[in-house]
Amino acid sequence: MAGNQDLDVVVIGGGPAGATASTLIAQQDYRVELFERERFPRYHIGESLIPETYWVLKRLGMLDKMKSSHFVKKHSVQFVSPSGRISAPFYFHDNKPHECSQTWQIRRSEFDVMMLNNAEEHGVVVNEGVRVLDVLFEGDKAVGVQIVDEAGNQREVRADVVIDASGQSSMLINKFRLRVPDTQLNKGALWTYYEGADRDQGKDEGATIVLSLQNRKGWFWYIPMHDDLVSIGVVADFDYLFKGRDSNESTYFEEMENCPVVKERVAGAKQVAPVKATKDYTSSAKQAAGDGWVLVGDAFGFLDPLYSSGVLLAMKSGELAADAIVEGLRIGDTSRSQIGKWEAEYVEGMNRMRRLVCEYYDGFSFGEFIRRFPHHQGSVTDLLIGDLFKKELDQVFVDIDSMKVS
Repeated sequence: MAGNQDLDVVVIGGGPAGATASTLIAQQDYRVELFERERFPRYHIGESLIPETYWVLKRLGMLDKMKSSHFVKKHSVQFVSPSGRISAPFYFHDNKPHECSQTWQIRRSEFDVMMLNNAEEHGVVVNEGVRVLDVLFEGDKAVGVQIVDEAGNQREVRADVVIDASGQSSMLINKFRLRVPDTQLNKGALWTYYEGADRDQGKDEGATIVLSLQNRKGWFWYIPMHDDLVSIGVVADFDYLFKGRDSNESTYFEEMENCPVVKERVAGAKQVAPVKATKDYTSSAKQAAGDGWVLVGDAFGFLDPLYSSGVLLAMKSGELAADAIVEGLRIGDTSRSQIGKWEAEYVEGMNRMRRLVCEYYDGFSFGEFIRRFPHHQGSVTDLLIGDLFKKELDQVFVDIDSMKVS
């Protein structure tokens, strides 16, 4: 336990990464307190889960809650080429015949509340409407945080470990100047929501559809959710999407003209939200941990949303960090080498997903690749479902490279 400290662990941020890490540590009877500056529910983009979230949800005790929810079930992903050709669905179950191959399209405001409530049920002390003003250090070691509540009351909270799960605005990543922008994936996004847009039936109702623009400069996501809503967004290079354009709204509809399949699907639908934009895209941190502190989720790295890996990577980093911290607390070692020991494995997995993203933007054809290397169909599906942490998957990229020189 924490000795003279107030707590064993302080967590900054109540999104999926913070909720995951705090829950798994509290399950081991450590004292964990979480501080979230907003009050949930709060809006957040990122509505599509991929199958490998199943295993973290299971450890968290969230599976039954997800199964009984009204979230739309997702069994597959489909791709639409620049010419409008629709691929056969990549059914996750065909590759991995297990219930983990069915996942969900979620509304983040609801899902994040479920995750935070679940953390409380497992013993985490959750504080909403509380901002962390600073991370406290003694020498190079983080020893707690300074917080302020909505009434303006300030106090210090001491802990053996500080987990920063505060997203891309992370205090620690800015303090230590750790952010590394990804110049190859300098993208932005525009999106909105439609009511009554076309959706497929039966098993395909919840499929994520990735649709290329005719000019190949970007792509649309198409994510069917409950309450007859569909999330539809366009992703492209930052300069292409935001420079020399009149407005986000007009740009969004100009790009819809550049993707006729999307335009057809919303022909009889009603737009029910303003067009939103994000320009803070792919980046990573130089390191995931220091003495007494850890970065998880978007605070450590955010990857292009092409394959809907965001929530998985947030939860996976939270899980791996939690396991390293629990071990460190048990043996009395909260040094960088102990609580950041998960970083190399995690970065390898994240980079496999990043490589698949980059290949897509470079014109990679799943169909052509599988025709040439049919034995890789399972490996490609593994990558798409987020089963990223296996070295044997690297052979996929060796063979992709071989296609480029042949």
